Amino acid sequence: MSERADGRDLVPISALLSYRLSRTSSAMSRSAALRYKREFDVSLGEWRAIALIAADPTLTLNRLARRAGLDKAQMSRVVSRLTERGLVNRTAGSGRSSQLALTEEGTRVYRGLITAANERDADFLAILSGEEAAILHRALDKLAELALTVEERERAHVADA
Repeated sequence: MSERADGRDLVPISALLSYRLSRTSSAMSRSAALRYKREFDVSLGEWRAIALIAADPTLTLNRLARRAGLDKAQMSRVVSRLTERGLVNRTAGSGRSSQLALTEEGTRVYRGLITAANERDADFLAILSGEEAAILHRALDKLAELALTVEERERAHVADA
């Protein structure tokens, strides 16, 4: 096996931190998607939209898409489905934007979803000691901050090219 720049051996993909985090995150998301579909008949994208709208009733479609990490067209389809199901209302905002808000039924569904999400979160954290959970939270904060910095650096390289 070759060496990395720091002199240590290169590791296979299965041992890379980003790969392991991605696999763990994907497995957690798949199990959440199955539960939310079974219990509430919503997709993972719909759940995220509902939760983000509940957290910030001033969201427009563009801001919702950015926060959810989806493009505007994808989020538009998600919001259209939620509107058709009577979970979200769209009202005219400034310019061409529309304001998004949960309906009464949307709020009821959100309460069930956020309760289920909190139960899942507690289940995952329950296998960790208090100290391990605190270390994990700090480590994730550090990794997220570095990931954003590296992303900006990569964007600068693309812009320069």
